[in-house]
This record gives sequence, C-alpha cells and structure tokens, in this order.
Amino acid sequence: MNSSDYFRVEIGADGVARLELNRPERLNTMAPPFFPALRDAVQAMNDEGAVRCLVISSTGRHFSAGMALEVFAGGTMPMLDTASARSRLAFRDGLRRLMQCFDALETARFPVIAAIQGGCIGGALDLAAACDLRYCAADAFFTLQEIHIGMAADLGILQRLPKIVPPGIAREMAYTGERLDAGRALAAGLVNAVLPDAAATLAQAMTTAAAIAAKSPLAIAGSKIALNYAVDHGTADALDQMALLQSAIFDIDEMDRAIRAWKAKAPGEFAALGPLPGV
Repeated sequence: MNSSDYFRVEIGADGVARLELNRPERLNTMAPPFFPALRDAVQAMNDEGAVRCLVISSTGRHFSAGMALEVFAGGTMPMLDTASARSRLAFRDGLRRLMQCFDALETARFPVIAAIQGGCIGGALDLAAACDLRYCAADAFFTLQEIHIGMAADLGILQRLPKIVPPGIAREMAYTGERLDAGRALAAGLVNAVLPDAAATLAQAMTTAAAIAAKSPLAIAGSKIALNYAVDHGTADALDQMALLQSAIFDIDEMDRAIRAWKAKAPGEFAALGPLPGV
C-alpha cells in the first residue's frame, strides 16, 4: 500500500488498482502537491506494467470539491504571479505541467474508471473527464465551478468535455456553472451508469475493472491507444494508425489463450505488460 496526504493506492493480485481520495474532512479538495502526486502514482503503475485497470474512488460525502479556494486567495503563490511577461511565461509553463498530471490518466496503458458520489466539482471534473469510464451514484452532480470565481476552467475539461457530451451541454456548463445531476449526466453520456449509492457505484466500478483485467492486457492497451487517437483524428488517419498499431501488437498466441478462455467461460491467463524499458 502506498499513501500520500491526498490519496492511498492499493493494487490487487488480479491487476486491479484502486486510488482512493482520502481527505473527506476537506471535501477531498486538491492543492498544488496533489497533482504531481497523482501523476507520479499513475506513471509508476504504468511503468511497472502490472496494473491492468485503475479505479479512482473517494471517501466521504463528495467525490471532490476540486481545487481548494485558498490556493487562489491573495495571489501569494509564485505560480499565480502574472505581473510581468516573464512571470506570465512561467505561469503558462506551470499550468501546462498541471494539465499533464491529468494527461497521465489518458495516456496510461491501462483503462481508468472513476467512481463518483456527491459533488464532482471544478478540477475533479477535469480528473473524471480524463478517465476512460465514469460511474456515479444517484446523488452525484457535476459542475464547472471555475466560472463562479471569475476564471475559465483550465485543466482540460473544456477540451475533453465537448468530445464526451453534446457541445451545447458542455457550453452550458462552462458558461453558467450550473449543476448537471446524475440523471442528466447519464442522458448526456458523461457517465456510463447511475447506481443507487456510493457503495454500489464502487462495486460496479470494481466489477467492470475486474472484467477488463481478465482480458488480454495487450489487446486492452491497443484498444485504448486506438480509441484515444480516433478522438482527435479523421477516420482515414485513424485507420492508417490502426494498421500500424495492429502490426505491432498482433499476437496469435495471445489470441489462442483468449479464445480458449472464452470457450471455457473461464478467466484467461495472460502475462502482464511488464515494465517499460529502462524502468
């Protein structure tokens, strides 16, 4: 078990990892150290190659209230200094590094599932949008809180959300900051399912993660690479990319194991992806 001030990580023998936000007394708010801690935890799992699916869950009433407001109070943080051209250039680079912390979820070799209860607010929605799948409890709601404090959301949600939900809904959320409740989130395609409560939501996320972990991790990783590429590329380019990708990962032995397991209605026995070179 690994731990930090913001979350704890557990990795099961089946390759399903769980990262649990664990500051319920602070509504699981995020502060600057949260971001590199999350990035490093996800990149370590990716580099080691044993994890086959990651579930991000939370504790307490709310999934996360996003960035802690005190981060912005008084403008005392060096990163928030925009008084000169040099400081604004540094601001730009610092912000891009924060964005890359959530990029790690999107680029990981394994799928990432968010299990959401209560509020998924501000930066928490940026995090959830970078995940592959989202399940939520009936009491969940989603909001781009940033507009209420006079800023545009800037950690990836304005770029990812219009590719998940209809653009009109994304714009409504960005311009008004109004809450999208669980029912509307399901209708819009933001979440895959709505469950009765937090426990049922986590159970569904873990069940789905276990089903993913039972498949060939090579085929899962290839599918994620192809799906991510197709989001930002035309069909012709994506088909060309798929031809190259499949030529790299096509494995008859892996397919034979998968077919035998499928016919036997039993879990397949697949090797983990293994560590990245040099790790």
